[in-house]
Amino acid sequence: MSRAPQTRAPQTRIARRFAALRAEGRAGLVTFLTAGDPDPKTSWDILAGLPRAGADVIELGMPFSDPMADGPAIQASSLRALKAGETLKKTLATVARFRKTEAETPVVLMGYFNPIYSYGVARFLKDARAAGVDGLIVVDTPIEEEDELCNPARAAGFDFIQLVAPTTGENRLPKVLARASGFVYYVSITGITGTRSAVAGEVAKAVRGIRRHTPLPVAVGFGIKTPKQAAEIARVADAAVVGSALVNVIAGGLGRDGKAKKGLAGRVLRLVASLAHGIRRARKKAKAA
Repeated sequence: MSRAPQTRAPQTRIARRFAALRAEGRAGLVTFLTAGDPDPKTSWDILAGLPRAGADVIELGMPFSDPMADGPAIQASSLRALKAGETLKKTLATVARFRKTEAETPVVLMGYFNPIYSYGVARFLKDARAAGVDGLIVVDTPIEEEDELCNPARAAGFDFIQLVAPTTGENRLPKVLARASGFVYYVSITGITGTRSAVAGEVAKAVRGIRRHTPLPVAVGFGIKTPKQAAEIARVADAAVVGSALVNVIAGGLGRDGKAKKGLAGRVLRLVASLAHGIRRARKKAKAA
């Protein structure tokens, strides 16, 4: 009696999510928000509503006073969060609270090494794992310094997402991708977040180049602000990452006293829903054209 071949289910939340996206024949929406921005309650209300609004993967920024890769919008969000009392310990507690009601949406912490170093690498990895964090994007940890965090994180079971930029040379690209897991984050512009917009044709060419070196999904971020732009990226990449556009809604929803106006979380989630709608329709429209 022959036995049907068994396929092993992806082991991580990130792998399972991208496998599900492939099965649906669509790209995903990755949303970025800074933890604790503009205050703990509003930040929580937004985070808790993201899965239902259509976010497929959640990037949660770890507030830091010197975010050198980020533009004015996300810099300001970090400062708002820090002023409101956000700490790395509180961010991990928020993820743990999120996991009590949401078991499948992946959460990736994004930020810089300094707060992790201050917290203690081993302690951070232990607490983040217990909280339900799935992956890490740490902007200022090059592959030459992978013993500091990358290797311990992978050993602890995290996906360590690597950044690739238009300036990443052909010689360096395979070295970076060999150390990547989860997905590859392609930075679509040369510069900081929230400034110029990505050019879809250039992104498509870059994504094809990355795929020649890795089977991992490719998510594209930096410079994606509107549902139309997200849909353009969704036709050529495995996911579109939107951060500054969401953070700008938060900034625009503050009163003169700097506090959140009524309904701010709902405004952010409505933008997420419109981005998700555009992405879900992108490939269907391309096939129908």
